[in-house]
Amino acid sequence: MCGIVGYIGNRQAYPILIKGLHRLEYRGYDSAGIALIDNEHLKVYKAKGKVDELEQFAQQKDIAGTIGIAHTRWATHGEPNHNNAHPHYSQSEEIAIIHNGIIENYTVLKEGLMKEGYTFQSETDTEVLVQLIEYMKKTNATDLPTAVQLALSQVVGAYAIAVLDKHHPDLIVAARKGSPLVIGIGEDEYFIGSDATPIIEYTNKVTYIGEEEIVTIKRNEPLKIKTIGNIDKTPQIQQLELTLSQLEKGGYPHFMLKEIFEQPHSLSDCMRGRVNVDKDNITLAGFIDNREKFLNAKRIIITACGTSWHAAQIGMYAIEEYARIPVEVEYSSEFRYRKPVIHKNDIVIAISQSGETADTLAAVELAKQHGAFIFGICNVVGSSIPRNTHSGCYTHVGPEIGVASTKAFTAQVTVLTMLAILIGKENGTISHDEYLKLIRELSLIPDKVSEVLKKNDQIAELAKTFTYASNCIYLGRGYNFPIALEGALKLKEISYIHAEGYPAAEMKHGPIALISNEMPVIAIATQSETYGKVLSNIQEIKARKGRIISIVTEGDNIIKNLSSHSIEVPATMPCLAPLLSVIPLQLLAYHIAVVKGCDVDQPRNLAKSVTVE
Repeated sequence: MCGIVGYIGNRQAYPILIKGLHRLEYRGYDSAGIALIDNEHLKVYKAKGKVDELEQFAQQKDIAGTIGIAHTRWATHGEPNHNNAHPHYSQSEEIAIIHNGIIENYTVLKEGLMKEGYTFQSETDTEVLVQLIEYMKKTNATDLPTAVQLALSQVVGAYAIAVLDKHHPDLIVAARKGSPLVIGIGEDEYFIGSDATPIIEYTNKVTYIGEEEIVTIKRNEPLKIKTIGNIDKTPQIQQLELTLSQLEKGGYPHFMLKEIFEQPHSLSDCMRGRVNVDKDNITLAGFIDNREKFLNAKRIIITACGTSWHAAQIGMYAIEEYARIPVEVEYSSEFRYRKPVIHKNDIVIAISQSGETADTLAAVELAKQHGAFIFGICNVVGSSIPRNTHSGCYTHVGPEIGVASTKAFTAQVTVLTMLAILIGKENGTISHDEYLKLIRELSLIPDKVSEVLKKNDQIAELAKTFTYASNCIYLGRGYNFPIALEGALKLKEISYIHAEGYPAAEMKHGPIALISNEMPVIAIATQSETYGKVLSNIQEIKARKGRIISIVTEGDNIIKNLSSHSIEVPATMPCLAPLLSVIPLQLLAYHIAVVKGCDVDQPRNLAKSVTVE
């Protein structure tokens, strides 16, 4: 959600900034802009639409300068247009700002500035902030870092900002609260990013800016960091594990398809060093270090959003089945506002691919205030959730660029399943034989995912028949019910076809009224103890001339014969079935979107990292 890039050094900034914006396109955006300083000339260029349109607009402009900031905007305050795009000038056009996040008290601040004679060119909260910075700089006769500090002390909300001053062509001031910001450290140059993707091409040395920290980035000088409360901080330099090749499509037409096909490898990476068939054990450092907390927990609360919430639902099934600990799954956005009852002996598991999901971060803070133990499950090393939780587990699947999550989802499910099995083994709620069986079957999942991926051509052909559909229903039971939700979400996200997921038994409590020969019904019907019940639900749909597309276990001819189309997946244990049954649904959504001509990697209105509420 929104992207920030910045550069200061000896090279020309424009090519670096534009390339960085392209790297950040996966985050989702609707306008783009750039600000450069050259000989105390502060130049701002921006355009509605894609980064390509910004490049076209800037072709005949003066783009010289060795310092600059750039931004891709996902609209919050004000519609996507030129005026609302970032960067924003101050009234004197001496200062420019880019901003991710939301300033919640911008209306009050704006009213105060208008009384001081300030006028506004946009509908954004961001322009209010740059005007406030200029006001503080002039009324206090101070420098830019101090003006930023004074302004932010009056701000309520979330932000990651980078600020330029035309009178200081060797300086960028950046700050963050609730929205990520990383500084790359090169040879006599610095890079700024809302994440590491625009930086890795130039350096693997970074420092992550902490909450309410302001960094002064000056040409040929060490970074200076202080808090809004004026406490000096020492930059903590880290080495990035990211590689440039991970950010390329590798011959695939879209990142989403690449990431779907990466899942055998990404699941192996997720389990590497954790699932050991030879030694018959599962090892999770985050569990081992906090073993007693997990074994003494009276309740586990899992909080997440979107796809991660669906993974949490599967985790709930697994933890309750194998560890016999009651689990509640909460939407982070609701959890934080409904005054939840949280006890000190509760464990709260926070799940986020990016580690920056604003609602989940807020839920973490709420749980910490109540004294609960917080365990994070995240993909991005160094992101906010790992830094704000007591312990946790990285999924280790590499960068996920496609907005619609695929490999991150299966890795989250894998981590939750490993955790459930491990807790169950340690507290004696599963037998040793079942523990061994689970380990061995889990180790086979990457190869079984590879088998499912061989159905890609079959699924691509099936997708061609969906161009007429405007609504779909997804059905599943048990572990496959969250997969019905996830399959429906994927279809909605990238093909813009309305879809809903239901427990199969709920069909007769309302949704069955929608069934007709024009309503595709996708039934996830792999072998499980509820197989007979799902079969009955499918027969009810068939009797009403519903068109059934089924996901079944290899060798199943009963449901296959009732279906218009059927996709087989290898047999596995019910708790691991979601890792296989979700793959055809990811591919189906992908190919339907391609047939419809949709922008698969950057679907409309969506953002990869949701850093605002």
